[in-house]
Amino acid sequence: MKPSRLLAVLALTLPALAVAGQSCEEKPLTPETFRMAMQTAQKVQQRLDQLGSDVVVLGRMGQDLSQYNLRYTHAGIVYRTEPDRRWRVAHLLNDCGTDHSELWYEGLGNFFLDDMFRFDSVALVPPPQVASRLLARLNQPAKLRELHTARYNLLAYPFSTRYENSNVWVLEQLVAAESHETVIRSREQAQMWLKLNGYQPTELKLGPMTRLGGRMSQANVSFDDHPNELRFADRIQTVSVDSIIQFLDAREEGWKMEEIAGAQPRRY
Repeated sequence: MKPSRLLAVLALTLPALAVAGQSCEEKPLTPETFRMAMQTAQKVQQRLDQLGSDVVVLGRMGQDLSQYNLRYTHAGIVYRTEPDRRWRVAHLLNDCGTDHSELWYEGLGNFFLDDMFRFDSVALVPPPQVASRLLARLNQPAKLRELHTARYNLLAYPFSTRYENSNVWVLEQLVAAESHETVIRSREQAQMWLKLNGYQPTELKLGPMTRLGGRMSQANVSFDDHPNELRFADRIQTVSVDSIIQFLDAREEGWKMEEIAGAQPRRY
């Protein structure tokens, strides 16, 4: 096997914990995929209307991560400014084939139009006091950008500001809403708060050849933000949706989690 092909194969073994945005592979949108995305968006919207909160963290399943004992790959923050307004999703997206990201605001339908593994999702409903602070942030784009780093890394280390990915951005926004006694204005402050409050990232076992394949074949994969003592022990720590769920549950503040079944393929 040619070295370039070997690196590409190795890169495929990397977990897509925070992949989101336009796929580099030109895939035509099939009527079935469109149907499932729109039906899922409708189901999620109906359930969101019943949850009693105008802001919810929503996770989706873009890839099969069962080998890592994980379910969800990407999170966004879903909100509405008034009860009769439509739900919008604020999330960080990676520009195709680059190490750059941008913040996007879009409808629920688009949120499920990415290349999904399954259309099931998970809703994390904040307690009222956290919800009000989080909603206030979402209505102030400048505050959302205070915690945004444009350099994207699929496996960004949670305690470094060199890179960021979708799930890191969501987690740090939650920190700013959770930290009512200390005003969070920077990523450094958010990460210090996470350390002090016992956040535990997801740890993946990724050997040197897998890391090499990722670095050489994907512009959005880097490991130079990870501490040497972890990286060279094949211990890659990053933010997963599952680790966010575990962290919020452990805080015992009244966060509620609900899984929402998505649309299913037609049986012909």
